[in-house]
Amino acid sequence: MKALVIDDDAGIRWILERVLREEGVEVLQAETLADGRAMAESYAPNLIFLDLFLPDGNGMDALGEGVFGEIPVVILTAQTTFDHAAQAYRQGAMEYLPKPFDINEVRALANRVRPLSEPVVAPALKAPREVPRKEMIIGQSTTMQQLFRTLGRVAASDLTVLITGESGTGKEVVARVLHDESRRVKRAFVAINTAAIPADLLETELFGHEKGAFTGADKQRKGLFEQADGGTLFLDEIGDMPLPLQAKLLRVLESGTIQRIGSGSEHAVDVRLLAATHCDLQQRIEDGRFRQDLYYRLNVIPVQIPPLRERRDDIPRLAERFLEDAAAELQLDAPILLGDAVAALCRYDWRGNVRELKNVMRRLAVLTPGPSITPNDVALALGGVNHGAAQQKDRLEDAVTRVMKRYIEHLGTSQPNDLYRTLLAQVEPPLLNLVLELSGGNQGMAANMLGLNRNTVRKLLKQYNIDSFSFRR
Repeated sequence: MKALVIDDDAGIRWILERVLREEGVEVLQAETLADGRAMAESYAPNLIFLDLFLPDGNGMDALGEGVFGEIPVVILTAQTTFDHAAQAYRQGAMEYLPKPFDINEVRALANRVRPLSEPVVAPALKAPREVPRKEMIIGQSTTMQQLFRTLGRVAASDLTVLITGESGTGKEVVARVLHDESRRVKRAFVAINTAAIPADLLETELFGHEKGAFTGADKQRKGLFEQADGGTLFLDEIGDMPLPLQAKLLRVLESGTIQRIGSGSEHAVDVRLLAATHCDLQQRIEDGRFRQDLYYRLNVIPVQIPPLRERRDDIPRLAERFLEDAAAELQLDAPILLGDAVAALCRYDWRGNVRELKNVMRRLAVLTPGPSITPNDVALALGGVNHGAAQQKDRLEDAVTRVMKRYIEHLGTSQPNDLYRTLLAQVEPPLLNLVLELSGGNQGMAANMLGLNRNTVRKLLKQYNIDSFSFRR
């Protein structure tokens, strides 16, 4: 199947290409109406995504004139009005898609027009892959779609990009995608975490040295700038770079030349620089720990990656992808991720962001005892990595305290002498119901979750007239 995207916005074309390629669709691109018309005539696509306003004409007018014949057309526009929508349908548009759009709608549209002779084939989750998949950024939330648009616009350029975001959000993945979508893709992508290298070694790592430049320098060595010549150099955790090296980096950005340690001459390098940090660089500038002039040099194109807890809609698809990757890498049968287990993943705060989710899914791929992942499996997998446990405990204690206080105030003057047992009788039944739901009615598993003896759990179930069999899956 082939789709043609006619849009002068490189970011929109980039998003649509990546989404449609995941659906097995070959994607053609055009920036103008004239180019789009020529491609439609030459390649006969099965579906056209057509921007409303193009440099050389109006997409609505072209649709009304029958420029694209019988090919289904989806109108795209950022200027969403009822009149535009109504006109689009009158002119024969298959669909009207406002920007920013939901990428799931794009997938659905592609599959609506997929030829009957070309059925959708589900990917084999259990087959081992001989080569790793290309780095991808996954996200259907509005914030991620805006990020995709920004990346699509700047990927083909040589502009310096400063990528910010919390640890684990995927800053290096963004850098690799920028390299893969650039004209430098056939040259080297070189990455270094500047915070992981001692200050006295970082300079030689970046700029290299001549033979005899210092004790132990028994031969000439090229630094990372030279290794990345013609390609891309990614400096991770740039906020932790020592001040003296910040000055030398600024010199490279201003002059386009580097000088090896021990050398008396400079030579030019052609490197696109991408930098990333989890730090607040403005605060570091105020503290005197980061150069303001270097900040301006790096912050040509700012890219902010949102934390995972602010884009929970993306968790299900990320989890499935990581589970599939882990199973393929480890030569395992991928367990099925049940809906209530996905819900448990979505409720978690993910202080370690995408990196933490990836590690948890690897853990579940290995440790899940059955053919499917249950909420209890998720709870066990999160038990060893829940960095926010203390904070969550505080929130729970606060909530319980407020509820108990209201309950006692409600009793007023009729407060019982056995308040402990009265409150316990209010708490135990919902707790038992919850763990039975999570364990699928398995009393042994419920006892383990509660930290109680199985016989004790049985007595409590009998005391409160709770039937564990009603929770069996």
